[in-house]
Parts: sequence; structure tokens; C-alpha cells
Amino acid sequence: QLQLVESGGDLVQPGGSLRLSCTGTGSTLVHYAVGWFRQAPGKEREGVSAISISGSSTTYADSVKGRFTISRDNAKNTVYLQMKSLKPEDTAIYYCAAGERYSDYASEYDYWGQGTQVTVSS
Repeated sequence: QLQLVESGGDLVQPGGSLRLSCTGTGSTLVHYAVGWFRQAPGKEREGVSAISISGSSTTYADSVKGRFTISRDNAKNTVYLQMKSLKPEDTAIYYCAAGERYSDYASEYDYWGQGTQVTVSS
């Protein structure tokens, strides 16, 4: 069964960059669309970005457009979220999820990672 492991979260100053990784174990990510979601304290989970199985389609939340880039490396069984120009409001736990359908909606994803903490603060 597919399991997802996120990594790359850290404490970073405003304006800084981070790259999150989502690696599949137990099965291959090649057959799945992958989404990144985040949840800040006291707030609901929100979709950040998603990438289709082929990698040819991507989507971003308005709040991160132009700053975040999602990509996938099927040879490494990994999906990345490159984050630039980070803001304090990007602070959250970031989760990756995999599913058979490319979607903005969390309900479409069947497999979830444990999350990685991103903190943007001076």
C-alpha cells in the first residue's frame, strides 16, 4: 500500500525559500495525482497545489501563485513543492496526498502523509 513521507519543512525568514518533498513508499507515485495541502493553527485545511499523473497539468491556490511551483520526478518517486518569497501567512503544517484523480479537493485523495512543519518568521 502506498505511504507518503513529507520532508523539507523548516523555520525560515520572510522572503526565504524552501523545497518540500513528498516521497512514496510501498508503491509507486507514478500512477497517482498528488496534491499539497496546508493547515495553520486555528484554520481549516486548504489546498495549495496539485499535479496530474502525467505532470502536464498543475494548479495553485491564488495565495501562492507565482511563488510556489509543484513538480514531480517519477524516477525518484517524489513530488516537490518549491516555495519562494515566503510570507508569515504561509506558516502551517504541509501535507501531501495522492489519489487517482487530479483535483483541488482533499476528498479526492486517498493517501496522506504525516505532514511537515513550515514556519516563516523573523
